[in-house]
Amino acid sequence: MKTIGLIGGISWQSTLVYYKILNELVVKEMGHPNSCKCLIHSVQFGEVKKLQYADDWNSLNALMAEAALSLQNGGADLLMIGANTMHLTAPYVSRKISIPIIHIVDAVGENIVAQGLTKVGLLGTQFTMQKDFYKTHLKKTFNINTIVPEGEDFETINTIIYTELVKGTINETSKQQYLQIMQRLVERGAQGIILGCTEIPLLVQQQDCDYPVFDTTDLHAKAAVQYALNSN
Repeated sequence: MKTIGLIGGISWQSTLVYYKILNELVVKEMGHPNSCKCLIHSVQFGEVKKLQYADDWNSLNALMAEAALSLQNGGADLLMIGANTMHLTAPYVSRKISIPIIHIVDAVGENIVAQGLTKVGLLGTQFTMQKDFYKTHLKKTFNINTIVPEGEDFETINTIIYTELVKGTINETSKQQYLQIMQRLVERGAQGIILGCTEIPLLVQQQDCDYPVFDTTDLHAKAAVQYALNSN
């Protein structure tokens, strides 16, 4: 089994979920008493959020590269960035390390293609929804078209992430708002919805919807474990 390096703390709420899923998947594949070989470098989310809103991606690139190098130097054989938005830094980080990055959009895109879908809705932070890195990757690599919420729906998705979900606050009213926004994306032609922030699955799951929902945290963890267990 290879050692997984996880950049976490973005936020620590979802990092807890990552750690749980990684270990559950290893047990499923190898049985008890096995567990996941992993290292976690947890960054300071307050600093990350401040730099995000300052649009200082040069500093974020440097911060994430430093975290990645610490994991590589600590013995990690592969890298996970435990947040959708921070995959904006993946191209820069990949140039600074010699171990592979398990890219969250690849994990999601492969699953969407496997279900035969060609158009999906994307929920996430304002950076994930607004910037092109996620949508472009899905289109170029998998020929998947992506739509995002508009107007007040866009603001609602982002606000709930940063004021509730990163704190572990689960609000039923917020859940219903998310489900209504997701339904509007379906009405605009989305065949499924990407939960493109690793905290969103704390609020919404597949059981809440009658259309495909793509839990990016779960899919990302599965891709990493498969690589850790099966690659030479």
